[in-house]
Amino acid sequence: MEYIEYTAIVTLLALMQFMLFSIQVGSMRIKHGVKAPATTGHPEFDRMFRVQQNTMEQLIVFVPALWIYAHLVNPLWGAGIGIFFVIGRFVYRAAYLKDPASRSNGFTIGVFATAVLLVWSLVAAVMSLI
Repeated sequence: MEYIEYTAIVTLLALMQFMLFSIQVGSMRIKHGVKAPATTGHPEFDRMFRVQQNTMEQLIVFVPALWIYAHLVNPLWGAGIGIFFVIGRFVYRAAYLKDPASRSNGFTIGVFATAVLLVWSLVAAVMSLI
């Protein structure tokens, strides 16, 4: 399939972003003395942990949606839409670490990108059956 490498690149970027967030959680554990298996402690650790956990929750929907879209619709367009998910997660992280109440813009960017992938994939799947 033409351009599937772009879909792979966006997927890898999203997974590397998640790994970065996971490493940052570990760093916050050390910085603030939050011993495993604790999942709460210092507020700075708590916020980074929630960013990482929320990103993991979003990846469960985003990755399959991206690949289904790439297969049924267009891998280049899917990658273009998918990069907004990655950008949205960085915006979400920055806002959440500063003030959790301000996280909605980053969250909205990522969820919107995923929603577009999901809806267009569903439409494409149904249209192929008609």
